[in-house]
Amino acid sequence: MPIAGIMPPGTQVAATGWEVRGTTMADVRHDLTRITLAILFIAALIGVSLWILGPFLPAVVWATTLVIATWPIMHQVQARLWNSRALAVIIMTLALLLVFVVPFWLAIGTIVKNSDRILAWAESVATMTMPPPPAWLGDLPFIGPRAVEAWQKIADIGLQDVLQRVRPYAAMVTQWFIGAVGSFGMVLIQFLLTVAISAVMYARGERAAAAVLRFGHRLAGERGAQSVRLAAQAIRGVALGVVVTALVQAAIGGIGLAVAGVPFAAVLTALMFMMCIAQIGPTLVLAPAVIWMYAGGDYSWATVLLVFSVLAISLDNVLRPILIKMGADLPLLLVLTGVIGGLIAFGLIGIFIGPTVLAVGYTLLQAWMDEDVTAEVPPVSKEQPKVS
Repeated sequence: MPIAGIMPPGTQVAATGWEVRGTTMADVRHDLTRITLAILFIAALIGVSLWILGPFLPAVVWATTLVIATWPIMHQVQARLWNSRALAVIIMTLALLLVFVVPFWLAIGTIVKNSDRILAWAESVATMTMPPPPAWLGDLPFIGPRAVEAWQKIADIGLQDVLQRVRPYAAMVTQWFIGAVGSFGMVLIQFLLTVAISAVMYARGERAAAAVLRFGHRLAGERGAQSVRLAAQAIRGVALGVVVTALVQAAIGGIGLAVAGVPFAAVLTALMFMMCIAQIGPTLVLAPAVIWMYAGGDYSWATVLLVFSVLAISLDNVLRPILIKMGADLPLLLVLTGVIGGLIAFGLIGIFIGPTVLAVGYTLLQAWMDEDVTAEVPPVSKEQPKVS
């Protein structure tokens, strides 16, 4: 029952099933409506903002990944340049241009410049015939007879028959190629945007990192801040493992192509690097090159290229796990699962998003499991019960 002078008029008490001090049901409904509208407004605002920033989001994500992965390198460059951040930002920006934009531009220029040679080579393929299998191929243990049989089947089919079967799909492939050429300009613009955003992040990196740490701390306290740090380690470790492994694989494969005298070795090397970054591997470039060398009858150089190819392909399973483990203090299986799953789910950028998300989830789960629960469970007494 309301007490005069203490509770305001209209206050609901336990008699109605509610015990709300100083608040009526109308006030509760009003607050609930206001909170719901505020949440909807904030969600709509975030959605519209992401829609407006949609064309720039890939460049922002790539720039963030690049800056996090190369931040220690930027600090080393800054220390060698009289501690000048401006000079370090210029050097790092030029390095990104050299790594991303220049090879892409040179690859396009090389293809355009040698278009007549490419067409002539494509015409010569139609008249190319497979030589008989070398004698040593049949002497290989286990796979020798099958390899000779497969070689003979390819030779019996002939390239003319293969071209006749592929001809119905030529128009479809041509249309796809024209569309891909038209998208080269957008890819180049995305690369330039990535480099420009990376330059800004290099200059303002500490402020951005502090803001992200405050956001993580606001969400989950010290666990949130620790998750942010571990996510940065995951990105850096994956970048170290994936990019360095791709560079080494492309370099070994490119040396093999150049030594064996395969035409357009530079373009094929750049293509190998992009395929290794995309976790496809160099096999789709090196295997046809080896077959082409054997088909031309140059068995010695074809064998040399085969050795380089086997080395480049098998290096992925050895070098990448070691580098990833060096860069991130995370279970190797967790990182590799994130790389493969992220690639399938989000495309190329998913090789960084996947391990980052799993790293954050792993940190929060581990912190929750390691919580001190001794206060909730009473200790077991070691004293023997007294018998009266």
